[in-house]
Amino acid sequence: MQAFVISSHGSSSNLKLKNIDDPKPKKNEVIIKHSAIGINFFDILFRKGQYKILDFPAVLGLEACGIITEIGEGVVDFKVGDRVAYATGGFGAYAEKRAIRQNHLIICPPDLSDDQIVATLFKGLTAHSLLHRVCIATRTKRILIHSVAGGVGHILCQWAKYLGIEIIGTVGSEEKIPDATNFGCNHVINYRNKNFVDEVAKITNNQGVGLVYDSVGKDTLNKSIDCLWPMGMCINYGDSSGFVENFDVNKLFSNSLYLTRPSMILYKSIRAELSMSASEVFAAVRKGIIKPKINIYSFNDLHKAHDDLESRKTTGSLILKF
Repeated sequence: MQAFVISSHGSSSNLKLKNIDDPKPKKNEVIIKHSAIGINFFDILFRKGQYKILDFPAVLGLEACGIITEIGEGVVDFKVGDRVAYATGGFGAYAEKRAIRQNHLIICPPDLSDDQIVATLFKGLTAHSLLHRVCIATRTKRILIHSVAGGVGHILCQWAKYLGIEIIGTVGSEEKIPDATNFGCNHVINYRNKNFVDEVAKITNNQGVGLVYDSVGKDTLNKSIDCLWPMGMCINYGDSSGFVENFDVNKLFSNSLYLTRPSMILYKSIRAELSMSASEVFAAVRKGIIKPKINIYSFNDLHKAHDDLESRKTTGSLILKF
């Protein structure tokens, strides 16, 4: 089979398309023939070495959907021919096939396409964790979402809008402002040409927001905390600009603020929670609460997809198709 294999950290050119042996199922594993693969910014951070890959060579990619072609010993909940998806099983998706444990699998609803599923599963599970598990977002009437036009951001924004929350969103270019508005933002700030702390203060009459969803990290975290009202919470769930270093915890003291760093995969590590959350994500897509903006690339164009995402050219979700 073909797979994109990486043997060292670096640019997208380090992802090499190679012919490798077909996987064989171990106990409690199935073999999936992929039909669509999701791309996430985490893939780029691992590729570049911001997050370390411990064992080379490796196949990146965290989510995909496809058809089960083979099952291993102990698999009882799935059968050959089932259309399934996954988002919590670790790397290995940038390939025609993969072996994965059955506890990570979700049956694909027949009324949703492969494109819809891989554009929303990982990102939708992340949004579900952020809105309903890390904290109950509906208890907060006003939030700030960074990178609101990105993969997770545009899904998070639409879902929060449905919940009746006032949303301030940040984007990195003027071109993305109409998209951010369409996704549900009440106010949009281009953080590249405006100080978003000052803008949030103006919008809220110096009251601030109760929650900040920060996937940017180094460039924004300290300022994100400055946007919170007393006893507000900053949720840092990504590091697209780099890791935050030498954070002064005393910054939280004066307003009794909260800072947390959640992992979606940990929140969805219990099988019942994963199944229930995925059902809620798919229901939100089915009802039109989430309308993913989908950018489709050919499997062989993975390098271009990585480069486009890394350069912030895209809005919404990126997927690979065969």
